[in-house]
Amino acid sequence: MSDTAWSGRFPANGIIDLLDHFPTHNLGESTSRDLLFGELLDLVGMESVRGLPLGYVSAAGSARLRDRISTLTGVPAEWVLTTQGVGLALFLLAFEHCRPGDEAIIVTPCFPPSRDAMVGAGVQVVTVPLEFDRGYRLNVDAIADRLTPRTKLVSVASPQNPSGVRFHDDDVESLLAAMSHRAPDALLLIDEIYRDATYGTAPVSASFASRDPRVLTTGSISKAYGAPGLRVGWVTVPDPGLRSRLIVAKMNIVLSSSALDEAFADLLLAHREEILAPRRAMLEDALNVLEEWHTTEKDRLDWIRPDSGAMCCMRLRADRYDDGAVSRFWDRLPERDVQVGSGLWFGESARVFRLGFGYLPLTGFRLALEALTATLDDVSR
Repeated sequence: MSDTAWSGRFPANGIIDLLDHFPTHNLGESTSRDLLFGELLDLVGMESVRGLPLGYVSAAGSARLRDRISTLTGVPAEWVLTTQGVGLALFLLAFEHCRPGDEAIIVTPCFPPSRDAMVGAGVQVVTVPLEFDRGYRLNVDAIADRLTPRTKLVSVASPQNPSGVRFHDDDVESLLAAMSHRAPDALLLIDEIYRDATYGTAPVSASFASRDPRVLTTGSISKAYGAPGLRVGWVTVPDPGLRSRLIVAKMNIVLSSSALDEAFADLLLAHREEILAPRRAMLEDALNVLEEWHTTEKDRLDWIRPDSGAMCCMRLRADRYDDGAVSRFWDRLPERDVQVGSGLWFGESARVFRLGFGYLPLTGFRLALEALTATLDDVSR
């Protein structure tokens, strides 16, 4: 898919609408509910941060926070670089590891900034679409076919945004083997931002961070923890030369992360199980509600059950909705004050949408699903 084709498939004001419009029936969010500052203070107490100096911290990130992340990812703390959200990590990698004319392979559907960072750096982006009908499972053969000696980065996510689909260890091993033969200078970037967003008591999959020296991983406290306002993410970088360049680039762009943000992120991760346990229970309850709702809508909607995360992908069935009906669906959603994530934004078709089920309380979530059913009724008439 060309750059022009991608950008032209999503309305120019789409990003603004997603960020600035807060509908009653918000099914567009991909996070758990917002963590309240008071909830964090109830766990840690104000005294824990009263003596915090509000000066610069290390450009690599505070030592305590990096130690905390190293425990979660299973790699040495010196491999960890903190960033203002994963977005900054993506831009740093685009500008420091890739150069204009290099190639980056990105699977779609994907979180758009993971692609836009490469485009902004002048990198030639090669997209490999995954298939809804195959459950968005990673297609290693299709990726391998697009690898060349010019490929410098292969970017995937596990669990994926927008689908919540996780891929398997064997997929990573096969992909790394293909990269060795066809793209020896390429690195594999795996976004793990939804890894902690499991359901109920389901185990958390191990990080890929220590799998291979060519593997970089990203994560943050934005999604599973519900704290995107703290703007703390990270990237694990085994190669010391690349890591040094990323640190210098971060210092030249933002000097350092916020001392306050990093201090609270450290405290949040120190109490991660206390914060995550109720959220995982809520995600499980909401997923059960969603699955039950879908049984009543399966003649109109296909869906892919997610493995982790607070969102999934659904698709308007072609045997029920022609292209005109699909357009009417998007027109009617605002009339019902319903918001979902357009598949166009993620590099998919307009038939597909991302539905978030972790942000609203269960009562509000059920009402939002009722409003979505009413929208489908409107279009079906």
